[in-house]
Amino acid sequence: MLIRYKKTFEKIAMGLLSFMPNEKDLKKLQQTMKEYESEENLQLFLWKAGEDIIGLMGVLMNDDSAKIQHISVNPSHRQQGIGKSMVKALHELFPDKKIIANENTESFLSKCDITIHTEKGSE
Repeated sequence: MLIRYKKTFEKIAMGLLSFMPNEKDLKKLQQTMKEYESEENLQLFLWKAGEDIIGLMGVLMNDDSAKIQHISVNPSHRQQGIGKSMVKALHELFPDKKIIANENTESFLSKCDITIHTEKGSE
């Protein structure tokens, strides 16, 4: 189930975010977390399975679109469709918004079963 980020989940969220290629450096990771906590149009969502948080998705919300900035699944839970489930849940949560990929999420999102748009246009 997709849930909104809360400060109590900060360490878990940082751990999941650190699996993203551009978020390996601690200072960069802390800066990214600060942006998600302070920028109104940036939202962080977590994927909860049972009692465990095993996925994360960072989204830049605009009037008509939701651009997925980050998407990460705990390595021990990969290849199970969790990433696709997160994208589908986001689409269901915001059905009027176009789901857009950035350069970091484009290759993964192109494999999902919903219409994904890139920053350059639609696929």
